[in-house]
Amino acid sequence: MDLEVFEQFAKKEKGRIIGKSNTAVIYTRVSSKEQFDNNASLTTQLKYCQEYAIRKKLEVIEYFGGTYESAKSDERREFQKMLSYVKRRKNIGYIIVYSYDRFSRTGANGAYISGQLKKQGIAVVSATQEIDVTTSAGTFQENLFHMFSHFDNQIRRDKSITGMQEKLRKGYWTGAYPFGYTNTNPGKGKVPNFVITKKGRLLKQAFLWKANANMSHVEIAKRLEEKGLNINAKKLTDLFRNPFYCGLIVNSLIPGEVIPGKHEALIPKKVFLKIHDLLHAGNSPKKYSFDDENLPLKKFVRSSVCGTPYTGFIVKKKGLYYYKNRRKGSKENRSAKKLHVEFLNLLGRFTIADRKYIEPLTEIIHDTLIDKNQEALDDQKRLTKELGQLEEQINTLERRFVVLNEITKSQYDLFMPELKAKQRELEVKLENGGINSSNLKKSVKMALNYACNLPKLWELGDLETKRAVQYMVFPDGIRYDFKNKLVQTFRVNEIFGAISSFSDNCKEIEKGTFHPNCGKSPLVTQGGFEPPTLRAEI
Repeated sequence: MDLEVFEQFAKKEKGRIIGKSNTAVIYTRVSSKEQFDNNASLTTQLKYCQEYAIRKKLEVIEYFGGTYESAKSDERREFQKMLSYVKRRKNIGYIIVYSYDRFSRTGANGAYISGQLKKQGIAVVSATQEIDVTTSAGTFQENLFHMFSHFDNQIRRDKSITGMQEKLRKGYWTGAYPFGYTNTNPGKGKVPNFVITKKGRLLKQAFLWKANANMSHVEIAKRLEEKGLNINAKKLTDLFRNPFYCGLIVNSLIPGEVIPGKHEALIPKKVFLKIHDLLHAGNSPKKYSFDDENLPLKKFVRSSVCGTPYTGFIVKKKGLYYYKNRRKGSKENRSAKKLHVEFLNLLGRFTIADRKYIEPLTEIIHDTLIDKNQEALDDQKRLTKELGQLEEQINTLERRFVVLNEITKSQYDLFMPELKAKQRELEVKLENGGINSSNLKKSVKMALNYACNLPKLWELGDLETKRAVQYMVFPDGIRYDFKNKLVQTFRVNEIFGAISSFSDNCKEIEKGTFHPNCGKSPLVTQGGFEPPTLRAEI
């Protein structure tokens, strides 16, 4: 029987077949204005895309991009313009790009957009990374390219953030310079030099009006306008709260840190804090001590109840310093003199009575820590070996591509990102591995020498010495039980924890009759302390 009569029962096509039409658009882009001005990259991209179209016998009917747009986001003007164009027309079969990272660097979102286009019969193809996107294997490869591009973006971002953090910690501001300053040494990679402008000198007058006369911001703005500086009252509020103007740097990239800046301060720190008190006059004014030598435990001590850091203040009439839980309504004020005595008693628990015990204790604590952390040391050896093997694979792949020309760029681009990602993962694991056996004994002996006179070292030291001792012994700070007047610890440096564990047995150690039963269990400090945990300090 003739089957033509049954054609009426055949299933209709669902959606459009991928790449059914031989018409295409080309999308090119670079990431920065510098690359755009150079134009070499855009020219190269366009050339390769056009050659691909000719080779595949595709008719290019429109061009998009040709400018600089960051691919960190898919909300790009030219990119969205191109998507809108191809979605409105039924005759577009292909979007040609130089490489998949030119299309998108957003990873999963880029793969999603490509998937949605395929449902409309539009294939995203790369002129330099040829794959068959109509197959499941080809789609998988395309998604890998999108994910690798996103991963590469993340690595670049991490490096950029690390660079900015390092710059900030050195005292140099990053990004746009604050109002009232200008950078006389601009340029990527250059050390900035911020100087005060004419507007800055007028702004300084605004700070002084606020500090000395507590003028309203509206009145200050009016006076500044008379002098030729137009600035609204709301912006003044933001400027008055910025520590940059008293020579300090705070930034969300270095949370919890205050760094002395390399720039010239507009006003003294005392003026800034005086304005701060005026701005918070309706919210239980905070009193600040400018003589921090008397309050070394500020922010190092936290409430055992709510975890809020203690700040400090001085009662000027009596000349007495106090620590205060800054949580509103806490009513936890503690005499600095009394809290210092309690802290010195705490340090006393990690003190060695006689230097003659240093040598035997060094050997015992060293061997105990090695035994206790043997598993971590074994992991380090294993990771080091794996990293060496991986680096050998990377070198081999680069040699095959660059020197021997045995593999294509697409093959190189397919495998290298995965190897690099694994390399970084192993490096991070090694960095966070904790114990370093090569200098452990030296660290133990140094800690024991400090421990011979720890309370005196803190008591007689300057502010920098006091804080160095505090964080050396208690890396996470300490907590204070205000109700019971008890100083407690979050975590003790493992070496000092070991000193506390073994100090009661010094006589037995000296005689050679002490045998620690350490096994694999963690060292435990004296009653009331939490077991110390392994960290890079040791």
